[in-house]
Amino acid sequence: MVDLYEMRPLVPSGAHTTDLLAELVCSNSLGSNLPDRASGVLLQELRSLNSFIVACADQTSIPAGGALAVDRNAFAAMVTQKVMSHPLINVIRQEITTIPEQPTVIASGPLTSTALSQALSLLLNHEGLAFFDAIAPIITAESIDMRTAFRASRYGRGVENEGDYINCPLTQEEYAVFIKELGSGERIRIRSFEEAINNGVRAGMHTFFEGCLPVEILAARGFDSLAFGPMRPVGLVDPRTGSRPFAVVQLRQDNYAASLYNMVGFQTNLTFSEQRRIFRLIPGLENAQFERYGQMHRNTFIASPLFLNTTLQFKHRNDLFFAGQITGVEGYLGNAATGLLAGLNAVQVLKGKPTYNLPEETMLGALVNYITHADLLDFQPTKANFGILPELDPPVRGKRTRAVEFSKRAKIVLHQYLCEVGLNDDIPA
Repeated sequence: MVDLYEMRPLVPSGAHTTDLLAELVCSNSLGSNLPDRASGVLLQELRSLNSFIVACADQTSIPAGGALAVDRNAFAAMVTQKVMSHPLINVIRQEITTIPEQPTVIASGPLTSTALSQALSLLLNHEGLAFFDAIAPIITAESIDMRTAFRASRYGRGVENEGDYINCPLTQEEYAVFIKELGSGERIRIRSFEEAINNGVRAGMHTFFEGCLPVEILAARGFDSLAFGPMRPVGLVDPRTGSRPFAVVQLRQDNYAASLYNMVGFQTNLTFSEQRRIFRLIPGLENAQFERYGQMHRNTFIASPLFLNTTLQFKHRNDLFFAGQITGVEGYLGNAATGLLAGLNAVQVLKGKPTYNLPEETMLGALVNYITHADLLDFQPTKANFGILPELDPPVRGKRTRAVEFSKRAKIVLHQYLCEVGLNDDIPA
């Protein structure tokens, strides 16, 4: 029997709005589903490991081109229902304020409560870390002007080639105005609960995670930074002009009914009134109605290279495991993957059996190896990427060709490892 503690709704997190397990507060996309993309490799590995979370995502998926996106409410509801009804899981709605002494997996997420953060600070000798994360706005589909916006996925991907994204094209002049207003927009003052973690948790509290920068911070880096970033128009053609726009804002479906769309890559800390004013400068969004505004929240993670083994065990206590974003893994898939690995290894410890240590040639193995061996001087949360995998032997030229070979190797190595250790025999279908 497993006791699963969840503090919501008794103790709010500051970003979540429901009491559902696995509530997605940022994007509704789990990343690319393509086999030659890093997240696609990790997705396939999780399917091979019979990941419960990925199974729920597959069952609640919605069109998103080559990505695996979900109806966030249906996904969270399915996860919650399956967990709550499981005969071997006892869900307890209670905040944990001390580190349990029995075998434990700590997967408290990016919004670890102040009380638990304090307990972790003592456990880690005040070596905790933190940064700020941001989420993007969600707007209603009916408020998008489709006389200007158009449906398309990059390079013609998507259902029946119509495209799974709604695209709002900008000319160079329109882009210039937008960048100017974005740079001068008023921002929200960081809320008090995010300004510090009490009693010594070391926190770079005004440091942004490079992988999830607010759009206004990106814009401040140079005129073209957004045009070559989240607003890049590559692979898209405006049907009104027959040519590629100077820049484009992509909107991705956020629910089954296709009544809500989120602004891809538009995490922001602008005030709500400024979001309305500035984002309505985007062609096609002049009358945008916001179902959820973008906002920032504190994201806490530990110094994993100091404290964790590649089995996700705490170095000073072999029955204590960490998983998810608190380890320095970024992205829903990385969180689910480390949770699965920590859970499997916790069972091994309870059975008195050897723990699993996945090969570095697999995406999950490489991800865990990275967070447990990274240089602390520039340690930031990392998501699945080909750069953390060992080099191919012999070397392969060409980015996409290398990606295909990385994917093939990871699949072969994982299959061999699962056969060697009999891991699939211990995973429920």
